[in-house]
Amino acid sequence: MILDRYFARRFLQAFGVIAGIFFALIMLIDLIEQLRRFEGLNLGFGKLLHLSLLNAPSAMSQILPLIMILSAVVLFVGLARSSELVVSRAIGRSGIRSLAAPVTVALVIGLLAVALLNPIVAATSNRYAQLSDQFRGSGASSVLSVSGEGLWLRQGSPRGQSVIHADGHGPDASTLYGVTILSYSPDSVPVRRIIADSAKLEDDSWVLSDAKVWPLGAGINPEAESSTHASMRIATTLTRTRILETLGQVERVSIYNLPSTIRQLDEAGFSTRRQRVWYQVALARPLFLVAMVLVGAAFTMRHTRFGGTGVAVLTAILLGFALYFVRNFAQILGENGQLPITLSAWAPPFAALFLSLGLLLHAEDG
Repeated sequence: MILDRYFARRFLQAFGVIAGIFFALIMLIDLIEQLRRFEGLNLGFGKLLHLSLLNAPSAMSQILPLIMILSAVVLFVGLARSSELVVSRAIGRSGIRSLAAPVTVALVIGLLAVALLNPIVAATSNRYAQLSDQFRGSGASSVLSVSGEGLWLRQGSPRGQSVIHADGHGPDASTLYGVTILSYSPDSVPVRRIIADSAKLEDDSWVLSDAKVWPLGAGINPEAESSTHASMRIATTLTRTRILETLGQVERVSIYNLPSTIRQLDEAGFSTRRQRVWYQVALARPLFLVAMVLVGAAFTMRHTRFGGTGVAVLTAILLGFALYFVRNFAQILGENGQLPITLSAWAPPFAALFLSLGLLLHAEDG
């Protein structure tokens, strides 16, 4: 147990150092990107740094497999150079047994990534989107929500916000049925209520059919001053593509809320294949991180006197990138319906795990 704790501590140290280096690089690169994106808006350094901090968890989550394989490479190259692996083998501990502690740490990190990092990424990504719209100065923002009561949309412009509720919708959400629209002034005061049989998204407008409009405000009798229209147009910043993209932004949904989101989208008639694949991929993530550790160990658990350490490290990293690409490719195939959901999410981690175990068993004598 003392030796296991020592290996675990060394692995955690390597993971912390590498994660810190990548975090600093991500912050620097993203800060430059924020300067470019908000050029001319005269945002202070504090606000730009805040935006970069909100983006950092998402980037760290994406490169977590790379951090994991680099941590394994640093650990085992260091142990090989100090001959600690030779000593551990001399006391009767096999190389496979020496992997127990790093693999356990990797599994715990993977579970924490699913249980804690995923909700953090969802929260920070949503907050970043809100602040980005706010800092652009137009006040324009669009939010889409699906519930058992129907479809909710919020659209914004410099003239104010509008909230749209629909009882039903067409296949691509560009046609709404049973529409109610509440319009607000820039200071959040209701100014108009509209009820229409349907609304169709055309170019940059909603085309309402059989609509009735009630003006709202102090000293106004809404019913007396209401009007009906067989057809009318309301300007909008929403597009069909934007609506569908918003529905597909699963990275902004916490894994704890994803099952209910999938259920609501099913009830609303939207396809949930992408959300289901994402959910299974997230659950399989700890296994994939363990496979990254084993891949790194398979090429670096050798004494440096045999030479070729640089080639072994490069091969391990390239194989890790290849496995990461295969996992993403399988995920895309699953989202497009060309692979079953379970197969697209779980086959790459298991394949990477068995591949690395095969390489380790080939190199080890027990």
